[in-house]
Amino acid sequence: MLIGEVARRSGVSARMLRHYESLGLLRPSGRTGTGYREYSGDDIRRIFHIESLRSLGLSLREIGRALDDPGFTPSALVDDLIRQTRDRIAAETELLTRLRRIDAAEPADWADVLQVVVMLRALGSKSAAARQRAALSSVDELRLPVEALVEAVLRETDPNVAGALRWALARSGDGSAALLAEGLGSPSAAVRERAVRSLAEMPGEESTAGLRAALADPDAVVRGQAALALGTRGVADAVPALIDMIVAGPNDTDAADALSMLASDTATADRIATGLVDRLALDAAGAPARARLTQALADIPGATAARALVELSYDGDPAVALTATYLLGLREAR
Repeated sequence: MLIGEVARRSGVSARMLRHYESLGLLRPSGRTGTGYREYSGDDIRRIFHIESLRSLGLSLREIGRALDDPGFTPSALVDDLIRQTRDRIAAETELLTRLRRIDAAEPADWADVLQVVVMLRALGSKSAAARQRAALSSVDELRLPVEALVEAVLRETDPNVAGALRWALARSGDGSAALLAEGLGSPSAAVRERAVRSLAEMPGEESTAGLRAALADPDAVVRGQAALALGTRGVADAVPALIDMIVAGPNDTDAADALSMLASDTATADRIATGLVDRLALDAAGAPARARLTQALADIPGATAARALVELSYDGDPAVALTATYLLGLREAR
């Protein structure tokens, strides 16, 4: 079969067949009497083998080794091709994400496009000052896409930059709460805490729903941050987590303040007082924790809290009894 017929049947151009021959990849089995290349059935099969390996991303040099080296094993090369393909997909995905974010900013002209690119690069800068400036300017200048701000705040470790990003997110409009709620599914507790802190600064039912979900988080810090935010919103579901914070110690004052804010109606006040008393009765609560729980009853109104303080004034722990007696005196003086 002559080269023109081979090209027509294989779909490989005559020019490419000559290139394969120049590299030693393909050698026609014979020549006609007039010197034209003549390809055998084996030659045709080799052409299809070459094209199949090219479709996998192998270079022509690698194809030559694969076809001609008897000791060649494909596993290492295939593993390398898998790695290269993953790297290429990751790079293309990153480019696609960047383009979508530029498009989401709705630039009016190329100057706006360039400004968005600069701001997006600044968000990923190693300089905390540059990241903070980008976050602050995203409100006053060309607004950055919400996705970029959420991604930045979830990875930010500098407290000042994180505060600026949360401020920008709170003013970014719809969509940010849902994206932050996705961050609650991160395997990293630090990322989930950043998501909760950001949701805490956003009004609305969507952010409240995200904070409610965080009450079931396995990490105590994440649960505590969500509970504090929900306490200021009047969500009584936060009561158990707030009591846990008082027992644990850190941020117990903030937790007690949140409980007092929640105790605005009789039913919730009684629920809080009962929860505090129940934890006081547990053997696992040590002396410092019992003192904190007693102190937390100070600003809980209602008969349940008052009765609890009367009983605690006779407690076997002198510190608890003294605290309860003092708090009773304050209640009577009001």
